[in-house]
Amino acid sequence: MKQNWIIVISIVIFSCQQPESRVMADTIIYNGFIYTMDEANPQVEAVAIKADTILFSGTLNKVETFKGDLTQMIDLGGKTMTPGFIEGHAHLMGVGYNLINVDLMEAQSYEEVISMVKERAKSTPKGQWILGRGWHQDKWTNKPERMFRNLPTHHDLSAAVPDHPVYLSHASGHMALANAKAMEMAEVSSETTQPEGGEIFIGIDGPTGIFNETAQGNIRKVIPATTKENASQALKLAIDECLKYGITSFQDAGSGRVVDLFKEFGEQDKLKIRLYVMLRGDLNLMNEYFQKGPDIGLYDDHLTIRAVKMASDGALGSRGAWLLEEYSDAAGEFGHQVQSMTHIDSLTQKAYEAGFQVCVHAIGDRANKEVLDLYERTFEKNLQDDPRFRIEHAQHMRAEDIPRFAELGVIPTMQAIHMSSDRPWAIDRLGKRRIEEGAYMWQSLLQSGARVVNGTDAPVEPLDPIPSFYASVSRKTLKGTPEEGYEPDQKMTREQALRSYTLDAAYGAFMEDIVGSIEVGKYADFTVFDQDIMTIAEDEILNTTVTMTIIGGEVVYQK
Repeated sequence: MKQNWIIVISIVIFSCQQPESRVMADTIIYNGFIYTMDEANPQVEAVAIKADTILFSGTLNKVETFKGDLTQMIDLGGKTMTPGFIEGHAHLMGVGYNLINVDLMEAQSYEEVISMVKERAKSTPKGQWILGRGWHQDKWTNKPERMFRNLPTHHDLSAAVPDHPVYLSHASGHMALANAKAMEMAEVSSETTQPEGGEIFIGIDGPTGIFNETAQGNIRKVIPATTKENASQALKLAIDECLKYGITSFQDAGSGRVVDLFKEFGEQDKLKIRLYVMLRGDLNLMNEYFQKGPDIGLYDDHLTIRAVKMASDGALGSRGAWLLEEYSDAAGEFGHQVQSMTHIDSLTQKAYEAGFQVCVHAIGDRANKEVLDLYERTFEKNLQDDPRFRIEHAQHMRAEDIPRFAELGVIPTMQAIHMSSDRPWAIDRLGKRRIEEGAYMWQSLLQSGARVVNGTDAPVEPLDPIPSFYASVSRKTLKGTPEEGYEPDQKMTREQALRSYTLDAAYGAFMEDIVGSIEVGKYADFTVFDQDIMTIAEDEILNTTVTMTIIGGEVVYQK
C-alpha cells in the first residue's frame, strides 16, 4: 500500500524553502478545466507529477517552481481533467468475454438475436458451443409471436442453429436462453428436477429454453471450461476497454481462481488498471484467504484482494429480485432467494473475523432488508473498526431501510445506468407506489449521510461511464426521456455524480488515501474528457468522449 505521501509533502515544503534544491516534476499538466474533488482546492490550473505521484496541484504561477529542462508539458488544450474514474461494480472477465463471444446488447428484437447467432455459426465448426450475452426482452422494439411468461422460447433459435449448442445469457446475467442442442447435451427434459433458487421454464411441449437464476447451472456444467489462452485474451481486452473509457481503477464484483491470472498479469506489468477484487463462488479459495489474510496493494497498488461477494437474490428483469410483496405484473411471485441467508450469514461471519469486506448483491426490498439485518447483527461483535460492508445494487428498498445504510456505515454501490435502462419497464414489476418510495433512491441515501458508489455492472451495461454519469444527473433514458426525468427529486448534482465515480468509489474499496482526488501525495491517476462534464448542457453530456487516460503519471491511452 502506498505510504509515501508524507515524504512527498515534506519534499515539497522543503523545496519551497530551498530553491537551489528544488524537486523537478517529470510532468506538468495545464491549460484545461481541472476538477480535483479536494474540498479545500476544488478546481486548479495545473498539476505537477513526480514519478507516479502528484507533486503539486494549484496555480500556473506556482507550478513553474517545479518545471525543469526535462519536464514533459501536457497541454490539455481546454479539455477537462478529473481524478481517474473508478468503476465501482462490474465484472472484468465478463467485459473481456463479451468482446470475444456474441455481444447481443444492441439487439432490438429476437429476430436480430437469432441473426447474430446464425452469423457466428458460419465461422464455428459444427458441434462447438456458441456463447453470447446481452439480450433483454423488455428492450426489444417488437416481441416474437411465440413467448412463454413474456420470455422467448428456444424454438426459432433451435430451428435456425440446429448443429451448434447455443447458450445466450440475459443482459442481467441472471437468466439464459439455450437451444435444443444445448439442452440435449445437458440432458434437460420436462422431468429434470427444479433447482433450489432458480427455475427451468417448462411449457406444454417441454422446456422452453429459459433457465432462471441457479437453473443456469444445468447448462453451464456441460460447457467446456475456458482455456488459459482464452482467459488471457479476455483479460487483456477488458483492460484495454477500461483504458479506452477512462477507467483507472476497477472493482471486480466476483472472481474465483482467475485471481491467479490477475497476479500473473501484475508480475508482468500488464495489469495496467488498479484492480480491487471480491472473491466469489470458490469456497476453498475463500477459506485459503481467510487463513492467510487479504492481499493489499500488490504490484504498486495495482491489485488488492480483500473482499468477498455473495448474492441474496436475482434481478428485477428476470423477476428474480426478492420482494416483500408480490410482483405487480406476476401474481403470486416474490422472486428468488439465490443463496440462503443461512449460507450468507455463515460466510459473512468468517469474512468479518478474517478482516475481509463483505459485499452482498441485493436488488429487491426483501433482499435489502435481510442483508441490512444480517450486517447489523454482525457489527454487534465489534471485531472490525471500519468494515465498510457493501450492498451491491441496493436497487429497491423499503423507505424505512434507506437511512439504515448511513446509520450502519453500509455502502450502497448503485449503477445509475440501471435506472436509465430499467425504469421504463420496472414500474410494471413494482408498481407506482414502490417505485416512488424506494427504487433508485440516490438523493435520499446521500442526504441521509450514505456514500454512494457508482458504476455500470458491465457487461450488463456498457463499461463507458458517461451514460451512467448522465443518468445520475438527469434520471432520463439515453434517448432523453422523460423531459423532467423519472422521480427527479432523486437526481444527483454533478458534483455528487463525479464524487460517486471518484472519491466515494475509492472509499468503497479502502483506497481514498491513494486515489479518488487530485491531491499531493496521491497517485497521478486522471481521466481527460473532450468536454466539461460539469458545466455543459445536460443533453450534451452523452456526446462526451475520453481523450486521455493517465495512471501513475503514465499516459496509458490517448485518442
